[in-house]
Amino acid sequence: MSATPKSAVSLGRFGVWSAELRWAGPEVGVASVRELETLGFGAAWTPGGVDDRVLDDIDGLLSATKTIALATGILNVWKHKPEDVGLWWKTQTPERQGRVMLGLGVSHAPLIGDAYARPLELMRGYVQQLRDAGLPRENLCVAALGPKMLELCAETTAGAHPYLVTPEHTELARKIMGPDALLAPEQGVILETDPAKARELGRQTLTNYLRLPNYLNNWRRLGYSEEDLQGSDRLVDALFAWGDAATIAKRVRAHIDAGADHVCIQAIRGPIGTDMPGVQATWREVASALL
Repeated sequence: MSATPKSAVSLGRFGVWSAELRWAGPEVGVASVRELETLGFGAAWTPGGVDDRVLDDIDGLLSATKTIALATGILNVWKHKPEDVGLWWKTQTPERQGRVMLGLGVSHAPLIGDAYARPLELMRGYVQQLRDAGLPRENLCVAALGPKMLELCAETTAGAHPYLVTPEHTELARKIMGPDALLAPEQGVILETDPAKARELGRQTLTNYLRLPNYLNNWRRLGYSEEDLQGSDRLVDALFAWGDAATIAKRVRAHIDAGADHVCIQAIRGPIGTDMPGVQATWREVASALL
């Protein structure tokens, strides 16, 4: 199985998912993505769920780098008109297009409000509009969790970019999507060997996600109880790889063994941007054990 079966983008086996690439400031973002490129990560994923400016930031990161792929995790379909995305795409050179993976997401009902309905139909229509605007399916993927969305993304895009998932979910996703779809899960990593400290960082990170039905329902499908969904040690241990670099690398590779083509790690060090030295140290140490 190739590293990117339907993708036109060379993501490599391992990448980094980092909100800091956007929210820690443009100078920090540029310096960070350059370091990720030097360390040997194949892709840098950055979120765009809360605003409509992620493509501008991707533009800047493309200009600051030479080979690393730049990906959105996610581009919020509620905040970007397909025709605007299409116009942005047409301004990119073929070389730059070859380094862009647009991960799409439908966001969450509590964040969107009454307008949120029929996410499958919404995503299917949005992908088609992007295709009509000139974007190849090989440069698109979807933040899919449930079976129906996984089927849809395998049918209409390069594949899936699941977030806050376990290797068990990766195995299920591969079975649902078949062997040829791109599967690129995110994996939170905590470079901390003290169980109490590691789990506290994990629980802090989960706080906002524990109120979003898409994640809760996915964890229920994986067998987690209502008690777990309050943020139990069992759930934290399942969702985050913590320990030393070797332990983390083993857990990240478990996704590859379960059927992933690419895994992007997210360094968890507390609120975004508050411990950039810790985030960068995590990238370096995990890279030394993983790449």
